[in-house]
Amino acid sequence: MATTHQVPVQFREDSGKGASRRLRRAEMVPAIVYGGDLPPRSLQMTQKLAYLNSTKEWFYTSVLELTVDGDVQRAVLRDIQRHPYKKRVMHLDFQRISDTETLRLRVPLHFLNQDGSPAGKTAGCVILHELNDVEIECLPKDLPEFLEVDLAELVVGGVVHLSEVVLPEGVIIPELDLGKEHDVTIVSAKMGAAEKEVDTEEGEDEGEGSGADAES
Repeated sequence: MATTHQVPVQFREDSGKGASRRLRRAEMVPAIVYGGDLPPRSLQMTQKLAYLNSTKEWFYTSVLELTVDGDVQRAVLRDIQRHPYKKRVMHLDFQRISDTETLRLRVPLHFLNQDGSPAGKTAGCVILHELNDVEIECLPKDLPEFLEVDLAELVVGGVVHLSEVVLPEGVIIPELDLGKEHDVTIVSAKMGAAEKEVDTEEGEDEGEGSGADAES
């Protein structure tokens, strides 16, 4: 079941670049909520709260209850604009959701038991996370904040494909419907280049020794 988080906001009547600049000088962040059967509404949120929320994983993958003056609008975050070098949020876009309409959203992958796997215990083995998030489709009530990938059985030379991700009920990965070529690798375990060179050199040394013994 989806986790819901309350996010306090305020309605605002003014709009435009000038109004946005005034808001930012006042330590507020301009925002908008759109979609559904209601017209778009301009919002604002304190810079402190916007930045704090932007550091939380759930802010990007949860059903958000935008609360203002007793009104609640359920939405998901669709876009966040950040300052190019300062720790500041510049703008937020929210999309209203309906309980009966599916939505698509990217959710992060959480990798479990990597260090305890055979590959994780092998010196010189490099475990690569080819993907860190994936797009899913589901009803709002089924929206997961993240998907878990259990790497307990990962061995050296092994891979984990997108189709191996265990999905909660009601959740699908649309990309997998596009064909086998879209069942991409999300995790791979390979020996590092330095380890391969050592193995090769040892093999060559053993071969030379055998040849010398044969001649003698």
